[in-house]
Amino acid sequence: MEKYTQSSDGQKIHYQQNGHGNTALLFVHGWLGNAEWWNHQLEYFKDRYQIVQMDLAGHGQSDTSRKKWTSELYADDIKAVASQIDSKEIILVGHSMSGAYVLEAALKISNLKALILIDTVKDLDETYTEEQVEEFLFVHYRSDFKNAVENILPQYLFAEKTPADVRQKIQNEFLQNTSETAIDLLEPLYKTDFREAASKVTVPVRAINSDNSPTNIENNRKYLKDYNYTEIAGTGHYPMLENPEEFNRILENILQELNSSSN
Repeated sequence: MEKYTQSSDGQKIHYQQNGHGNTALLFVHGWLGNAEWWNHQLEYFKDRYQIVQMDLAGHGQSDTSRKKWTSELYADDIKAVASQIDSKEIILVGHSMSGAYVLEAALKISNLKALILIDTVKDLDETYTEEQVEEFLFVHYRSDFKNAVENILPQYLFAEKTPADVRQKIQNEFLQNTSETAIDLLEPLYKTDFREAASKVTVPVRAINSDNSPTNIENNRKYLKDYNYTEIAGTGHYPMLENPEEFNRILENILQELNSSSN
């Protein structure tokens, strides 16, 4: 069912709500993504969970007229949708840049049971200055965004086994944005130190991370009180799209572990 709610600055936030169950899984896409990135999970889990797929402001069918893009407002987008869910408990699932924002949103949602991070927040002590980000990323987006999407980003986002149709889908969706929009939507990620929010998270945090780059579990456990991860082999940055069968199996195992530990 298609629905809308309002974020703290009045932006209309679009989400879809389906499925049945006492627990709601609230899925939050990454940079330049949308709610449909989680359709494989909707089909797999809808008989046992409420499935909520949202579009952050600036993405999908949500409003795009935000004047200032901040991590706090992204977290407010997530909180706004969470507050509309009639469920005993919510598990937030955040992919890519939204891994950082679900950490921040976790501090604003009272009936939160757990966080699940998807190929993100792999080392909380790995930080970049705005100058570094400008030099390595944004300069390429500004000069030739199409070239960056087609020739520079793939080496970081995709693996050898990433299906061609997934590559094409991601790149097509990216190229529906201007370079300036793409930068505006990503910039908040590099302007906030999310270690402070992480250190205040009290619920369990689990992760599904691609083996495309390493996870530093020791650094993450310095801030997150209850953190663990499972590696998914052979995918790039989009495991839920690249290998949904294996991804769903791992996610199911994590959900079962969370349920058994809370009983």
